[in-house]
Amino acid sequence: MPHLKIEYTANLDAHADIGELCKTLSHTLVTLKDDQGAPVFPLLGTRVLAYPAAQYAVADGEQGRAFVYMNMRITPGRSDALVKAVGDAVLAAAHAQLAPTLDKLPLRLTLHIDATPPGYEGKFSS
Repeated sequence: MPHLKIEYTANLDAHADIGELCKTLSHTLVTLKDDQGAPVFPLLGTRVLAYPAAQYAVADGEQGRAFVYMNMRITPGRSDALVKAVGDAVLAAAHAQLAPTLDKLPLRLTLHIDATPPGYEGKFSS
């Protein structure tokens, strides 16, 4: 972990490079360090996935409105201050990447971080 899932209105594809947003956020996550200089997250466990919503209604349903909702799942055990620092860094990186789009259409950008233990976790790797 972390797994960062991005849901966004499909009208953003004409104004923003969502693939670059994914790369930027992945880079942000894998380069974060804690107070001792250790990586906050494991490199090989980091995932950033984006899903456009072809059908959507934002606010009053006017099709020029857009949203980006980011939900990040992390394993528990990090301090509240560290989780806040992670959230601030991810939100700032997303905001910077999407800044040109903010001038083109109304956009809401939201990040939600869940730190809950899994009920089950099985893994396979090559």
